[in-house]
Amino acid sequence: MTPELLIIIPLLVGFLLDTILGDPFWLPHPIRLFGHFINFFSGKLNSGKYRKAKGMVMAGFLILSTYLVIWFLLEWAKNIEVLFVVLASIGVFYGLANRSLISEAHKVISALEKQGLEAGRKQLSYIVGRETHNLNEQQIRTAVLETLAENLSDGVIAPLFFYALGGVPAMMAYKMANTLDSMVGYKSEKYREFGWFAARFDDIINFIPARITALLMVILSLSWRGLVYFFRYGHQHSSPNAGYPEAALAGILNCQFGGPNVYHGILVEKPYIGKNARIITNIDFYKTCVLNFFTCAVMVGLICACKII
Repeated sequence: MTPELLIIIPLLVGFLLDTILGDPFWLPHPIRLFGHFINFFSGKLNSGKYRKAKGMVMAGFLILSTYLVIWFLLEWAKNIEVLFVVLASIGVFYGLANRSLISEAHKVISALEKQGLEAGRKQLSYIVGRETHNLNEQQIRTAVLETLAENLSDGVIAPLFFYALGGVPAMMAYKMANTLDSMVGYKSEKYREFGWFAARFDDIINFIPARITALLMVILSLSWRGLVYFFRYGHQHSSPNAGYPEAALAGILNCQFGGPNVYHGILVEKPYIGKNARIITNIDFYKTCVLNFFTCAVMVGLICACKII
């Protein structure tokens, strides 16, 4: 089997598995293991002096260790091509999160429609960092679309981008870095210093993937407004990366995202993305789900084409 096929076949199999299965709770998942390691080390190190340095050492150790463990495992498996393909395919499957992203977003919309506002708020709280107990229906729907756009970059396109650069080891190292940011990268007093490196490193490694995500969304939807919003609003977000896919989606749907939200008891004044503060509908949600799937599929196809060429 050629080196190109050893990259392409696991990518296609992993993408197909994610599309069909998503992330069933009954399956063991490496992200849970990553979380256990992060909790263990942060519990030991996030106290006393030199928190910023200790957070940097922890993040560097966990990211590098993840890369090396996966690299050595796959190098060993290369002696048996079938085993390598199986392990690499499983790695890609675990590295992608598009099906689960769409499924979790659908749970929010379904709860809101069938069980009412309180159920929608509760379901939304499982997938966003903002406080949800005072959100109205429009704010819940807006949060779902923002999450679909932002996490299309973090949970799908960025892992694929690093797979293209360094295979499953780079993909899993990215997932560890992103998990670190999710768990300790908050600007709260507890993690302000300890999680500083994890947050900044995540900003750096997502710089290119976030912009690729937004541009793919714009191209696939043939939306001139989406492109205009990309340049007009993308850089105004508090995050250096999340604003670009969110701005692209707001332009594609001709709606408004952003605005003030409460995070961990603190009111955060985020700028508005877009000017058309219209009502978000189920049609907008389903359009976004379709766009997410095809953006992922096109990214997979581009990687395959680059490896063949």
